[in-house]
Amino acid sequence: MATIDRQAGTLALAYALSAAERGLAVIPLSRTKLPALRSPHRESSTPTSSAPCHGACGRLGHGVYDASTDPARVRRMFAAAPWATGYGIACGLSPHHLIGIDLDTKSGTDSTAALRELALRHLFTIPPTVVVLTPSGGRHLWLCGPPDMVIPNSAGRLAPGIDIRGAGGYLVGPGSRTEFGVYATTPGTAHLPPAPCPPSLLRLLLPPRPRHAAPSGSGAVGGLGLLHFVAAAHAGQRNTRLFWAACRAYENGIGQDLLPSLIDAAVSTGLSEREARATIGSAARLVGYRRGR
Repeated sequence: MATIDRQAGTLALAYALSAAERGLAVIPLSRTKLPALRSPHRESSTPTSSAPCHGACGRLGHGVYDASTDPARVRRMFAAAPWATGYGIACGLSPHHLIGIDLDTKSGTDSTAALRELALRHLFTIPPTVVVLTPSGGRHLWLCGPPDMVIPNSAGRLAPGIDIRGAGGYLVGPGSRTEFGVYATTPGTAHLPPAPCPPSLLRLLLPPRPRHAAPSGSGAVGGLGLLHFVAAAHAGQRNTRLFWAACRAYENGIGQDLLPSLIDAAVSTGLSEREARATIGSAARLVGYRRGR
């Protein structure tokens, strides 16, 4: 078994380096599909004394925040996790801004038919792109998103059995070996670039808009609620919550007034000021785009 694991680790590193050459940021995964490196802060005696670390400490073990396209860093991560048998590809990062459409089979529903129905209803077609087969019989479709939009992760929101891997998420890379089997690209798609996400599908992936705008004179109260919503974000949902709250703020005409406080709330959760400004800017552009349609 040890020999098989070493062989699997060698193959996983080779596949990961190949993906990194294509501009896909990667991390090592264990056989359970989880990040192979544990957090260096898991035994901290004061876990709530500071904002969560996203790798600023310089150590490995921050999950998707460790993802890199640098071959030297990729080798360093795999050397620190010799038990890794697969690799994850971070979504939402430049240059591809990858979006993963995960068509699951374990929910007992026909997710492929559900996606086909969505395509007919909203008039879009999935272009030729990378398709990865999962050991359970599911499929991962790779698409590219716009660089100025944050696509959140979701599970079953579009339809039962359809999960979305966006910013802060990752896809199991083809060639990875897990306890369930091996991930592999479908014939003829391995060397395709991730295709641009169709605009109609992209709109479905964005956070939903509210049914009603805030009533006149309620800006201060609504703004306070948005700030609480952002400040309560946990790991994996900070960008999504900030993006949603900023969209609501700009739709209700209080975006500019709330900007400094939104940034402060986001920074308090662990985002950098640069990340916060970029996410809020994306929300402002999206609201402007919707109003211009």
